[in-house]
Amino acid sequence: MNASILLLLPLFSALVILLGHRQLKGAAVLISVGSSIIAFLASLAFLAADDNEGTTRLLPFIDLPGVFTAGIDVMSDKQSQGMMFIVTFIGMLVHIFSLGYMKEDEARPRFFGALSLFMFSMTGIVLAGNLFMMFIFWELVGLSSYLLIGHWYEKASAAEACKKAFLTNRNGDFGFMIGILILFGLNKGDVAIDNLQDAFVQGGALFDVQKTNPGLITAAALCIFMGAVGKSAQFPLHVWLPDAMEGPTPVSALIHAATMVAAGVYMLVRVSFLVTASPVAAQVIALIGCGTALMAALMATQQNDIKRVLAYSTLSQLGYMVMAVGAVAMAAQHGHQGAHAADPGHAAMFHLYTHAFFKAMLFLGSGAVIYACHHEQDIWKMGGLRKHMPVTFWTFAIGTAALMGVPLLSGFWSKEAVLGTAYDSGWKGLFVAGALTATLTAFYMTRLLIVTFFGKPRTDAAHHATEAPMVMILPLAILAIFSVISGYDILATPLQAMKPPHVEGHQTVFWASLAALLVGCGGAIHLYRGKDSDPVNIKLFANKFYFDEIYAVIVRVFQDRLAWIVTALERVFVDGLVVRLPAAIVARLGAATRLLHGGHLQGYTFLLGGGIIALIYLVVFVLPHMGH
Repeated sequence: MNASILLLLPLFSALVILLGHRQLKGAAVLISVGSSIIAFLASLAFLAADDNEGTTRLLPFIDLPGVFTAGIDVMSDKQSQGMMFIVTFIGMLVHIFSLGYMKEDEARPRFFGALSLFMFSMTGIVLAGNLFMMFIFWELVGLSSYLLIGHWYEKASAAEACKKAFLTNRNGDFGFMIGILILFGLNKGDVAIDNLQDAFVQGGALFDVQKTNPGLITAAALCIFMGAVGKSAQFPLHVWLPDAMEGPTPVSALIHAATMVAAGVYMLVRVSFLVTASPVAAQVIALIGCGTALMAALMATQQNDIKRVLAYSTLSQLGYMVMAVGAVAMAAQHGHQGAHAADPGHAAMFHLYTHAFFKAMLFLGSGAVIYACHHEQDIWKMGGLRKHMPVTFWTFAIGTAALMGVPLLSGFWSKEAVLGTAYDSGWKGLFVAGALTATLTAFYMTRLLIVTFFGKPRTDAAHHATEAPMVMILPLAILAIFSVISGYDILATPLQAMKPPHVEGHQTVFWASLAALLVGCGGAIHLYRGKDSDPVNIKLFANKFYFDEIYAVIVRVFQDRLAWIVTALERVFVDGLVVRLPAAIVARLGAATRLLHGGHLQGYTFLLGGGIIALIYLVVFVLPHMGH
């Protein structure tokens, strides 16, 4: 029953609002917020349902007896229960925050309708008991994020950003679909997640394929991973996420904190048995995650837009999570049966869980700052906001400390878990890169905090900034509390799938983490304290390694030139030889034969006589000689 409410309530809310928002007006907002609150309460009941684990059929979808069966299957276990808590909790707070942030927006009903559609899509991914169902809701998340990012579609930048997000994700989704079809063929048409896992563990069809043709398992794992590369914005499909900042700030918190971008990591954890079965796939996933984490952290050090700094921070932390999935699988393959290797993806889910709270709070805090500064987003046009916005400052500072991994805060425990998996993976390069990423994280977040909240106001908007209204402050305060306590057993015990793995015996990990924090913070304080402009100017990082420009050239040279060639060939061969030439020949023959129909009786008589003479000639002179 709880699963039905979680899945169907946001759907009905979205349908009612999007179909009748012109008539509902203000009531549409209340329907959306009310459905998010009820969904959160239902997730608490779902979380407490210890005796109801397993996969159940909620609705039939495709049923071909003896051939293929797929339905809306709900998977209830600690993993889905914990993830559902995160999605509905963050979603509810974003809905409440949006009441204040979007109060002047004339299209508020449409915005809240898209929020409800997004919540429906995310709950479907979390509850999905088979990969077909997950793919359906995967695409719905792409649609709803397109609507939310492009909410202010009258702005050219927002319209371009939502198209970029949608098209970039399609590349990854195509690979995801291919991976599902490979598993569909290998496992005799069964893509239920439980059954796929059993087919590996209990010596089923996939276990046999793994022994005889491991390349197919690797291909399936990497294709499935392509879906996560798109949704979780990993290299090389990372370019859409920073541009998605063109959407309203609550959308940034919803998409970039705990929900859409986390869907890729959650999906990888769900199929972690597949990653563990393929050493090549595990190594590729770990390298892609590690490279994305380090690259995005370097980009973040030179961003001046407050939301873009947080966007690249999200990219970096998602890379951390993806690296953890690959690293844990590598540790298991090398026989490290410690706390990390016992449950592939465990550290990734723990970091996803803690990151959700402090990153959502940081995005909402940036929204409060932007709101107070009359929609100014350049941090160098702020300054001194600590005195004008004390509650926002302290909550933002707590979230920053958690993200940097300050000891005793939630981010410290989950970062330790991720670095511990990298240390156990057998590739010390992963651990070194992870520690360097932690140093850069401390650097760019301290830079953001100093430039935005300390010093003197640099513009009139910053000088006259005031604290955000209570409806926006309350979610910040709640998330700040969770940013502190979410790493402890007080919350991790009921959310057993998120419980922090231990890192006993890894003193190297602890000291490296502490050194990274001190070096990063110290360097940022030394460089940016009291500065009114950026003393560091690295164009390569500021311009995001020129990936957008490179992709633009690739599209112009390859896609546009290829389109020109195909168009030319189509016009010459298809339109010319296949379509127009036969039509021209028929037209000429028709014009010639029309000359025979002049409408004169004597002409017809002449033709008839000529035909009779020709027939007699054939019968008398031609046919007798043909026999010889």
